[in-house]
Amino acid sequence: MIETHAHIYSDDYAEDRAAMLERAWNAGIEQIWMPNCDHTTIPGMMKLAAQFPGKCLPMIGLHPTYVKEDFEQELVIMEDWLEKYPFIAVGEIGMDLFWDKTFKEQQEKAFLYQCKLARKHNLWIDIHSRNAFWETVKLIEEFGDPALKGIFHCFTGTLEEANKAIELGFKLGIGGVATFKNGGLDQVIPFVDIEHLVLETDAPYLAPVPYRGKRNEVAYIDLVAQRVADLKHLPKQEVINATSDNAKKMLQKAS
Repeated sequence: MIETHAHIYSDDYAEDRAAMLERAWNAGIEQIWMPNCDHTTIPGMMKLAAQFPGKCLPMIGLHPTYVKEDFEQELVIMEDWLEKYPFIAVGEIGMDLFWDKTFKEQQEKAFLYQCKLARKHNLWIDIHSRNAFWETVKLIEEFGDPALKGIFHCFTGTLEEANKAIELGFKLGIGGVATFKNGGLDQVIPFVDIEHLVLETDAPYLAPVPYRGKRNEVAYIDLVAQRVADLKHLPKQEVINATSDNAKKMLQKAS
């Protein structure tokens, strides 16, 4: 199974990171893809990439909630790293209008610039979109390059939004929200072909039921796979195989 989005470098794992990762490997996790946030998260992420080559794969990007007045300096750092390391994607990038709209304009500029970086390096993008799906779509359409592909990470939108993301050539990253009673994905996943889905945890955030509200970890992705299987009336192994194949195709596009 491929975990397509987990912040395993997070301080939340400072006390038991090795044990957490051991549980992940024991659960059958083949790879863990690590999204970046800003310059402060790069050292921990790259340490894990060096420690587990071929298993912990890093992305590079400036997360929208980390976009502040100094965002251009942050982008220079991301660009420098892209020149010297073979990242799998530019991410996580996007728009977040949930907590604060103060830097909306800067978020838009940062997103479009990072889309340019992704195309320059023939990489896909990992999108964080919270309370900003259509704003993000507008930017993708404004960017206007049909070769720009990626994943809408932590997708929690409607079927209409799912179909729009797919129309644009993006996969949907399905995580713990799929297990929530009122998460809404029971109205989406049954109607979306499995070829458009990949699995993630977003650990340490958004733990699936029955761990909701607690620290999430990569091994819990098995619960997400089971929920998708239940919603699509498929064997869990079929979901695991299909979503892992979908993820591997993302890497092929990025090579």
